[in-house]
Amino acid sequence: MAGANQTCIFCQILHDPNSTTRLLHTDEKVVAFQDIKPAARRHYLVIPKEHISTVRDLQRRDEDYSLVSHMLSVGQELLQKDAPQTIHRFGFHQPPFNSVDHLHLHCFALPFMPRWKVVKYMSLGSFGGFIEAQKLLEKIRPLSSKV
Repeated sequence: MAGANQTCIFCQILHDPNSTTRLLHTDEKVVAFQDIKPAARRHYLVIPKEHISTVRDLQRRDEDYSLVSHMLSVGQELLQKDAPQTIHRFGFHQPPFNSVDHLHLHCFALPFMPRWKVVKYMSLGSFGGFIEAQKLLEKIRPLSSKV
């Protein structure tokens, strides 16, 4: 499991040939699958194949910006195909509110189910919480970006 964290559940999904997790998308950078505890009509996770612990490990550099852009693009494509008539929302939990220390994009086709789940996916401003994918991209956009 080169580049993987032995104790990370998402790394195990990626590298265990006996994993029962059904992948909805896979390419050279990311994989996507359904969240095991869906909080919306559709709730997918897009994760990088490389183990990156959290959004705090991302910096203003082309490769990080490109990765998050690609993750968002994959999530948008999946929801557009599976739930085209619904409102979509995309974002990341920020420490200490992330449940798994492996970067993962939440992709929702709303509404939240049950409705109170919206609280789990709210921004808490300077305290962290949930950050919308577009806001994270603004935060990590390289200053001299060609992207």
